[in-house]
Order: sequence, then C-alpha cells, then structure tokens
Amino acid sequence: MKIKDGIYYVGIREKRKKNIDGLYEAKDGITYNSYLITGDGKSALIDLVPEDYHEEFLKNIENIMPLEKIDYIILSTTELSHAGALPKIMEKTSAKVVISKHGFMMLKEIMHRNIDPILVQDKGEKISLGNKTLELIYSPYVFWPDTLFIHIPEDNIIFTGNFLSSAIYHEKMFDDEIEDFQSEFITYYKKFLRPFNDYVLEAIEKLEKKKIDMIAPGFGPVIRKNVKKYIEIYKDLSTKIKGTKKKALIFFATSYGGTYKIAEKIAEGLEENNVETELIDLMNTRIDDKMLDRIEESDAIIVGSNTVNADAMKEVWYLLSSLGTINLRNKVGFAFGTYAWSGESARLIESRLRDLRLKVPEEHFRAMLIPTEDDLYNAKEIGKRLADILNYRVI
Repeated sequence: MKIKDGIYYVGIREKRKKNIDGLYEAKDGITYNSYLITGDGKSALIDLVPEDYHEEFLKNIENIMPLEKIDYIILSTTELSHAGALPKIMEKTSAKVVISKHGFMMLKEIMHRNIDPILVQDKGEKISLGNKTLELIYSPYVFWPDTLFIHIPEDNIIFTGNFLSSAIYHEKMFDDEIEDFQSEFITYYKKFLRPFNDYVLEAIEKLEKKKIDMIAPGFGPVIRKNVKKYIEIYKDLSTKIKGTKKKALIFFATSYGGTYKIAEKIAEGLEENNVETELIDLMNTRIDDKMLDRIEESDAIIVGSNTVNADAMKEVWYLLSSLGTINLRNKVGFAFGTYAWSGESARLIESRLRDLRLKVPEEHFRAMLIPTEDDLYNAKEIGKRLADILNYRVI
C-alpha cells in the first residue's frame, strides 16, 4: 500500500487477540508495521515483522520490488516484533543492516552468526537513496535502549518504531480513516513508555526540530491528520505536575491488624513532618492504571505485610509486579511487616523494592504479632526519618 511517493506499507495485520509482552492484551488484533522506501538510486526496508509471518511479509515486499534489490534494512529496534524475521530475510538478500550502536549485541543473538551492520553512533548519520535522504536519529529507551527514528526530510515523514504506536487492528491505514483510537493510544503509552517519560520528552524535542506531516509508527495507524495532537498527548503524559508537598503512599496487607498499626505510625511521622501521606489497604484495592498514575506521582512507596507461610501476602506481590510499567526513578522505598514465627515478609519486600531500583535508605522494620508501644514509637520515628529524606534528600 502506497503512503507517499516511493514509500509503501508492507507490514502484517494480525486479526486475533494478542498478548503483548505480558503487559497488554490487544483484544481485536495488532498490526506489525514495515515500510519499503524506493529512491531513484537505492532502496531501504524500515522494520520487519515477527518470524512467524515472514512468508506473507516477503510476498508483500515482492509485490513492489524483488527482495534482492533492497540495499538497506533499517531496524528502529532489535525487539523481535520488529526484527524477528531478519534471519529469513537475510537468506534472500545482501542488504546492509542498519541499527543503533546499542543494538549490536541483540543483533548477534537474533542472527546467531557474524554480521557486519552499519552502526549508528548518533552523529547525524544519513543514508542517501538518491532523491530521498534517511536521517538516522538515536532516541534511546522509547521503548528499548537501541531505538532509532528515521526521518525523510524530502517527504516530511518520520518512522518511530514503538514510539507513538497503538496496539490496535484496523483494515484502514491512516488515523483520519478510522474511528477515534485515542484511548488505545494512551493505554499503549502507559503500558510501555511510562517508565521512560524523561526519555519520551527528549525524543519529542528531537521530533520538534524536524518538519513532520506524517508519523509512521511500528504498530497501529499511520498518523497524517493529527500529528501535533498525538505528540502533545505524549508530552502531557510525560510531564509531571507536582505540588509543594512531597507525597508518600503506604500500602499494607494485614490479617489481624498489626501491620496496619505500624502503617498508621509511619504515616504519623511523615505527616507531622510535612509529607502528604495516604494509607492504602491492599486487601480492598484494585491496582489499575489510575492507581499506577497515583504511584508514579508519589515520591515514596512504603509497603508492609504480615508473614504468611514464610512469605508476604499475595496482594503485595501483585502490587510489586505491577510497578515495572511506571517510572520509579528517584523514588524512596521502605518495607515493614509483622510476623508470628519466621518473619520473612519485610525482608522479601525490601529486596524487591531494591530490585525495582527504588532508593531504600532505611532497613526494613518488623514486629511480632501485636506491636508494642516501643514498636509503634520506633515506627513513627522511621516515618520522621523518611520525611527528612524526602524533604531534604538526606540519603
């Protein structure tokens, strides 16, 4: 399908329910977008499809030109949704593979043989196809570390890989040809790009320096009518607006109330030292996108559980497993709990908070069964120390 002069869509549309990386379920299906660029001198293929679809993909390309005449295969990322078919494609072409410098290790794992790609170093590299210039722009962590954007100034089009994508299926190609998909567009951002919002803003700055009237992403519709609208949505989602007070969320799961008593005292210590604090009972709370938004807006994540069978309660693990989709950079973490016999929960929670790369300046706190007055005093003191850390960054 032609999208501009010399630019063709050759991707695959998968019309069935699709689970993406265990993070998102595309109920109606998904499109794996690939683009063939034909200049008056050379040609290039931008992004591929998963290996399972390589036969249909090859037919799409060869309906336009023989595969062996392609000069370059440019990967916006080495993620297998965009690069999985590469070994099959390379059996039929001598095209030069182009990736960012950070994609080299992954490329070797995909090919399982030596390959000599062109590595983009982010030094303003360009590839000429004759009447079309491919400007290669390194834009890391949107969503993989090796992400490249490809801009063609002669056509005012930019290819963005996962960035500005939507995990939806539709027979039509362009944003102005289909019903409103803003909700899915935002959901894709929250599931895949939210942990990297600082990098998203950096990528937007790069886009805003270019003249663009069409965005060709790795998934979903090609955007030609509402280019500014969708860029602004990303900018709004990535820009944090914070109040003057620091915010702490205290999550707890408790069987007999002891863990809640500790949570209350930690909250008192925080509140008395000018930290806005909220107690959240995990036994009666749904961890959905709205809750994740609130967590991302907070400055501290404090988590407690009593110990059950040498472990924290399952509601705690569900919370912690959900945090991988948000930006946790520079957040403070703390773990606490109660126990009867072994008391592993607080230690295990602390370990997970560290694995998530939160700053954990205080060793976990725990008390047996029903907290004593001394326990409650110490819990409040911990809250005060955490407040000092949040307000003055004493770490």
